[in-house]
Amino acid sequence: MHTIAVLALDGVVAFDLATPLEVFSRTRLPDGRTPYRVRVCGPAPTIESAAFTLAPRHGLDALAEADTIVLPGCADLSAPVPAEVVEALRAAAARGTRIASICSGAFVLAATGLLDGKRATTHWLAAPALAAAHPRIEVDPDVLYVDHGQFLTSAGAAAGLDLCLHLVRRDHGSAVAADSARLSVMPLEREGGQAQFIVHEQPPAPRGSALEPLLSWLEDNASRELTLEDIAAQARMSTRTLNRRFREQVGTSPLQWLHRARVRQAQYLLEVTGHSVDRIAGQVGFGSVTAFRERFKRVVGTSPQAYRTAFRAPDPAAVG
Repeated sequence: MHTIAVLALDGVVAFDLATPLEVFSRTRLPDGRTPYRVRVCGPAPTIESAAFTLAPRHGLDALAEADTIVLPGCADLSAPVPAEVVEALRAAAARGTRIASICSGAFVLAATGLLDGKRATTHWLAAPALAAAHPRIEVDPDVLYVDHGQFLTSAGAAAGLDLCLHLVRRDHGSAVAADSARLSVMPLEREGGQAQFIVHEQPPAPRGSALEPLLSWLEDNASRELTLEDIAAQARMSTRTLNRRFREQVGTSPLQWLHRARVRQAQYLLEVTGHSVDRIAGQVGFGSVTAFRERFKRVVGTSPQAYRTAFRAPDPAAVG
């Protein structure tokens, strides 16, 4: 039987802790057998979290017997990882143990150095902090999980479900994983990545910047077919000066900023209207629906229709 150790540290996130317990303990093989033994372990007799005190049945010695170790997220991203935990995880990795992190659990795995030189993910809100603290890791905030074989990382909250179901599929095939997914009321694969859940704010200009009036004008006129020359004329600058000022003050080009503004407006329309994708493409200033779909997928990480399915507000008349 495959033994899974879920490592709880102080500040453990309850959702991340419960996800592997539920997914793996409920998985069944076609003949009804349980393929996983799940254990919760910790470095101390009690683990303190915001809403509860946990008394793990197993200590760090359980990691030595595990085939897979799962690292749930912790609330405090800056909390140091205990030296004995780092040592135990490195020893497990040296034995070939599979190690997977959920959400900010990536910070625990990163502290071991085992992710250095590899691509990894975490919750999109925590991605900048992970990249800053561990510059040798290629942090990808746009995906639901990253699988390097022995080491895996996943994004926030529900992405832990995606990761656990992925592990079940790796171990026992799609049929068993699909059955586990049904028990969790989850699709076995979700379209897109976590980019679709990120609030894409426009790169801000410094307060008082000469570009502030131009950015407001661009936001108000994003639906027009604007060229770089049109924007430069509005700004009363040459196109070369305009590009330079945008790079200096906003960190992107005028057309990139405009495309992002259009996509953000499209997200709003997809959420609150029943307009067709073709109509929305025209409403937000894309001359071609193909160009709109490509740009939307590049920025949001999924298609306009998939985004609408995930985020469309329900019709109040249809509720009740």
